[in-house]
Amino acid sequence: MDIELKRVYEKPDATDGKRILVERLWPRGLTKEKAQVDLWLKEIAPSTKLRKWFGHDPDKWTEFQKRYRAELRGNDEQVAELKEAIGNKKATFVYGSKDEIHNAAIVLMDFVKGRAGKGHQAR
Repeated sequence: MDIELKRVYEKPDATDGKRILVERLWPRGLTKEKAQVDLWLKEIAPSTKLRKWFGHDPDKWTEFQKRYRAELRGNDEQVAELKEAIGNKKATFVYGSKDEIHNAAIVLMDFVKGRAGKGHQAR
């Protein structure tokens, strides 16, 4: 599975493949035209409760990963939809976070690829 990560605010590129927004909320100040998102799977993003608890605090990163993976294990329908959307093609998970090291897209990519995930860098 060929998946990359990219901030949604970065300029889209032809090499991105299918651009999948993996955020529960639409990114602030960004039009659909500029984002060039092919698919928005808001229900696969961390729950509002988990997102607010985490607050992009690096000290909570390890626990956030555990909790988000637990949510993903209970979200078979959305995970299956995501995997089907990717298929054997290139995909880029786009996300809104400024933090390229501690964000849900990293956890999601590792989960989909079947890796435990220990805080891989976004790029």
